[in-house]
Amino acid sequence: MEHPNNVTEFVFMGLWGNKGIELLFFFLFLLCYLAVLMGNFVILLTITCSHLIEQPMYYFLCHLSLMDLCYTSTVVPRLIRDLAAARKTISYNSCMTQLFTAHLLAGVEIFILVSMALDRYVAIVKPLHYMVIMNRKKCNLLVAVAWGVGFWHSIALLLMVLRLPFCGPNQIDHYICDVKPLLKLVCKDIHIVSILVIANSGMVVVVIFLVLVASYIMILYNLRTRSSAGRRKALSTCSSHVMVVVLFFVPCIYTYVLPAGSENKDKEISVFYTVVAPMLNPLIYTLRNMEMKIAMQKVWSRMSHR
Repeated sequence: MEHPNNVTEFVFMGLWGNKGIELLFFFLFLLCYLAVLMGNFVILLTITCSHLIEQPMYYFLCHLSLMDLCYTSTVVPRLIRDLAAARKTISYNSCMTQLFTAHLLAGVEIFILVSMALDRYVAIVKPLHYMVIMNRKKCNLLVAVAWGVGFWHSIALLLMVLRLPFCGPNQIDHYICDVKPLLKLVCKDIHIVSILVIANSGMVVVVIFLVLVASYIMILYNLRTRSSAGRRKALSTCSSHVMVVVLFFVPCIYTYVLPAGSENKDKEISVFYTVVAPMLNPLIYTLRNMEMKIAMQKVWSRMSHR
């Protein structure tokens, strides 16, 4: 017998039950969100207003910053608002919209990171053919593929959730509408759906992470033949990429590989890829990159002289 879907809104239980702690984190997350906006905006402005936009690595970094801006903006403003609110509610339609948008943007971000790894691999392993292989047409194609794969992943997840019956309770043990906390509220057996979610999200994230790790291992292997100066420069760039990949992927793997019914720290861990990683990415890419620092100084001095 099919259960009716009689839930019109959901109530977030949030990160903490303590009001004092929630008010403290309201200001903390507000500062984090402002840092995300400012840091990623600086990267976007620096790259688009300088010669760096012509280089594939910075072209992808520009897209990564844009994804970080959009992704955090689908999650963090509501989280900040809910930390100060007495009752944290979201309508069914808004919940499904947030689920789709967050997974779409996260999916695009994951494949932008893959494109960045491919770019570094070609630059280090096939330097003589770099400009031919990584031309602007190929870069645009990789970005289009990232959007295509992100859309496919999120629409598959959304259609799966839309078919599930929610007949109460409607309390989501999280601060965002994500697939796993929603599955706990479904009033039918979710065993098969849970396996499909792990296949769609968990296993995909694991496979991509292993591919990225393998690509960086191959890059390190090929660096043996380089001069010490060339090796240092390549290692500095790659270490920044590895840091970003680890910050984003490790919490994602923890969240999406475990089945929906298991008791774990999903909502606490998810703060890493919704708030912490997008905030640290600009710092990682600017503080460790001399080219970015020089371009930033030129752009700001040009703007200040206007």
